[in-house]
This record gives sequence, structure tokens and C-alpha cells, in this order.
Amino acid sequence: MTTIYLATELKADIHKCFDAARDIDVHKLSTKQTNEKAIAGRTSGLCELGDTITWVATHFGIRQQLSVEITKFNRPYFFEDKMLKGAFKSMQHEHHFQEKDGKTIMTDKFQYEVPYSIVGKFFNSIILKRYMIAFLRNRNQFIKSVVEQ
Repeated sequence: MTTIYLATELKADIHKCFDAARDIDVHKLSTKQTNEKAIAGRTSGLCELGDTITWVATHFGIRQQLSVEITKFNRPYFFEDKMLKGAFKSMQHEHHFQEKDGKTIMTDKFQYEVPYSIVGKFFNSIILKRYMIAFLRNRNQFIKSVVEQ
């Protein structure tokens, strides 16, 4: 299991940050480089507890689908999505929000397992983990630009 932690400081109200992070339309805009689209379940607006979302995107030149469910939700402090179906063996993404000194700290805990045994672990160690960190950082910087306007 690989775990990625990222913390992003946002100069905005916690409610605004929380809503931007769970906004499917913001997510689509933040992932233009992979042409990500929500194609089933909730496909726009703010995701809520129990929602499922199926995304289609191009990663590493391969068109892929990923279905997730919002499994935990405590507005405006926390929500979690877990993979139902996709390229990972398993995937869980926790989104934490904390107010501190008039700012919001948005923390991602992104955990995943890769398939394909040794080949998957090798691919993860040389390419995938760095790719996922960059993907999440880009997304967080986009959210930052949206909420700090």
C-alpha cells in the first residue's frame, strides 16, 4: 500500500474550501491535462455522502474509468472517497480541512494498492507515485486559485 500525504494552505473560509474540493465541476477543470469527465452517477455539482461518480480520463496514454463512492462525510471537516472499480487494486482518498489562523489547511491522505504484483510495484516505485503526487498537487493548486479569488 502506498500512502501520499499533502497539505495545502488556503487563504479562504473552510466552508468555501470544502465545497470547492467536492465540486465535480471544479474537479473537471482541475484535470484538463487528463481530459477527466464524470460520466455516471453524480456528474456535476457538489458530491454528498453515498454519491457514486464514474470518471473517465486518459493517464499514460490509456483511456481509463474509475468509479468511486463518497463513503464518509462531515461538512466542512472531512470527506472520503473509495474506489469501487478502476485500475488500482484499491484506492481510498481522505480529504481533511482544518481552520488555523484565519486560513484553511486542506490535507489529502491518498492510499492505493497497485495490481500486477512485482511489475506493479516496480512501476509504482519508478513512475506512478511521482505521477500521483504531481496530479494531486496540481489539483490542489487549482482549488487554491478558485477559493482565493
